[in-house]
Amino acid sequence: MMKKLNRRQFITLTAASAGTAIAASWVWQKIHSSQIAAQPQIDLPKLHKSTDGLLEINLEASNRAVKLGDQQAYLLTYNGQIPAPRLEAKPGDTVRIRFTNNLAQSTNLHYHGLHIPPTGSADNVFLSIDPEENFNYEFTIPANHPASTFWYHPHRHGFVAEQLFGGLAGLFVVRGELDEIPEIKAAKEEFLVLQDFALDGEGRLMSSAHMSMMTGREGDIITVNGQSNPSFSLPAQGLVRWRILNASTSRFYLLALEKHPFYLIATEGGALEQPVEVRELLLTPGQRVEVLVKGDRQPGKYRLLNLPYNRGAIGMGMMGGRGMMRGNPNTPTVLATVNYDAPVKPIALPKQLSAISALPEPKQVRRFELNHGMAPGMGMMFLINGKPFVRDRIDTQVQLNTVEDWEIVNTGVMDHPFHLHVNHFQVISRNNQPEPYRAWKDTVLVPRGETVRIRIPFKDFAGKTVYHCHILDHEDLGMMGNLMIQA
Repeated sequence: MMKKLNRRQFITLTAASAGTAIAASWVWQKIHSSQIAAQPQIDLPKLHKSTDGLLEINLEASNRAVKLGDQQAYLLTYNGQIPAPRLEAKPGDTVRIRFTNNLAQSTNLHYHGLHIPPTGSADNVFLSIDPEENFNYEFTIPANHPASTFWYHPHRHGFVAEQLFGGLAGLFVVRGELDEIPEIKAAKEEFLVLQDFALDGEGRLMSSAHMSMMTGREGDIITVNGQSNPSFSLPAQGLVRWRILNASTSRFYLLALEKHPFYLIATEGGALEQPVEVRELLLTPGQRVEVLVKGDRQPGKYRLLNLPYNRGAIGMGMMGGRGMMRGNPNTPTVLATVNYDAPVKPIALPKQLSAISALPEPKQVRRFELNHGMAPGMGMMFLINGKPFVRDRIDTQVQLNTVEDWEIVNTGVMDHPFHLHVNHFQVISRNNQPEPYRAWKDTVLVPRGETVRIRIPFKDFAGKTVYHCHILDHEDLGMMGNLMIQA
């Protein structure tokens, strides 16, 4: 039986209940990495699929002139594209990426959500690839890897927010059992990459000054697949599958489709047990969802809206200058338009999607407090358990092949999405209230003043990795910890 959630329950998708409103004003300055000469737009494939068990691609990070919405912009791109090329593979495939850094800054790649080693040439976020240098990434996707929507983006600490805000983000899809369910296989598939940008009058990137970085930078240009208000059509069978990625640096998206519910079928770590009906979807930075939409209303045009959501702010009275959004921030923003011109007869929704087993009760429970404060000699920083990130310090050690509960406590004044690398987890409770359904996740929202308990199986891969806030300015400003998984 399909589950239906009310407005309060739907937010458990991202562990949130809406908070109080604090509007942020912004001061802008030119982004350093955009000052290199932009290269002309190029035309390369937008989709790369594995063939005979191998996904192979040359990937270049560079500053390019591209079309963004209805204007020319000079952005940071992978292979000259916004969004970056979509990569598709299957469990058991080998992935080889010949990466070239033609940015003005050091960078690297993070394969967000993939369950692969955190070391060597796989998901190693401690690598630093300097300008004009190359690196060959290579890893094998485990044979039992879940099918889901993942993505790739930079993770060079100190530059992550700036580089993602410049446009460096692409989908990484792992195909599998979910794609073979007859009703899902019959649905039309669409990919929606949500990004926001801030440009000056010449179309060049701008970045926020320090105080707006404290809140987390947002741009006044919001795009879906690099377009402003694109149109999507419903197919003859009247069922569409949307894979949605929030690739913004800091912006939250509270999504609603006029007169249509969403039928949630997957979160970051893979399929749910059965579809869950929701009227709204809250996506924090880094999160992905997969939903089905039925064309069972009167033919016409229906708007995909980003509804107002207030995630808190720091020092509102200290910030001045240019506003961060066009128009009224309390007014819904139109992201895209869905249209169908003739009556359609939607195919049935699937009844069962996957089996998700409950994890065993752990012996180890850890507590992580998220907040901000002054660090000696460093000014205002974002902290986990009272400490800002230090590259060479191990903050947490766990044993491979064990299960732990982590209690994430937000004692600050802003919401923080908490992201764990390498291993997926299940959300057990929020403020001691159990979850209404099981789901595998890699990013969970911890609203200010709340506690979220997650249960993590550490399996398959040992090595050093990280956990952090996925408001990436907060990560760059210290809200990250080193995790050592010991064999």
